[in-house]
Amino acid sequence: MTILFLGDIVGKAGREIVLSLLPALREELSPDLVIANAENAAAGLGLTPPLATGLLAGGIDVITLGNHTWAKRDDLSFLDDPRVLRPANYPPGAPGRGFGVFRTRSGGLLGVANLLGRVHMEPVDDPFRLASEILLQIKTQTPCALIDSTRQVRMARIRSRMPANSVSHI
Repeated sequence: MTILFLGDIVGKAGREIVLSLLPALREELSPDLVIANAENAAAGLGLTPPLATGLLAGGIDVITLGNHTWAKRDDLSFLDDPRVLRPANYPPGAPGRGFGVFRTRSGGLLGVANLLGRVHMEPVDDPFRLASEILLQIKTQTPCALIDSTRQVRMARIRSRMPANSVSHI
């Protein structure tokens, strides 16, 4: 399974570059699924419904968000789309969903989860405990999972706290 993950699309320039290069990247790499973090796609802070629609129509299969999910809170209807994932460790009842299982172009299934760290961030549920719970749920449908995580600490430190064999690439 080949996954193309695009980190942090920032502002109009980021959206334009991604949407202009994505067709060629799809042709060259033949990804089964394209995932992009777009928490800063709206002028560098947040996401709006028209921007989410444009990114999805432009070839992104799944959008992940982060600590700027609520930045454009006047219209959060983009969170109704199951292909848009906000951090799963926001409180119960928060709009949207934090993970999903998606069919890839090759017919396989990939679980995708979105989590938010807690160091230098707003208070949220423990991402490590929740990651374990989410992976158990995803595992009922597929052994393949990707977790996008917005954090303010080094990845080496994060990887050292993950359960053995839970991360194949960072």
